[in-house]
Amino acid sequence: MILEAANGGATKTRIMYKAFLSYAQLREYLSVLIENSLLEYLEGTQTYKTTTKGLNFLKMHSEIGELLQTTVRER
Repeated sequence: MILEAANGGATKTRIMYKAFLSYAQLREYLSVLIENSLLEYLEGTQTYKTTTKGLNFLKMHSEIGELLQTTVRER
């Protein structure tokens, strides 16, 4: 949800509320996402933005979810 919330740019507060996280949780997750190049911090606007790698991750995650739903329905 963090990557979705930050798509196009978002402040910490906006991400925190959209992802239903506490401030402590948000800080931890932002750090991990930035370290893995899924999210970037834009100092000029003080916002976080989902990177191309992050968008690709979201796309793959969605596709895997669709595949799993299809598999469950076929049983």
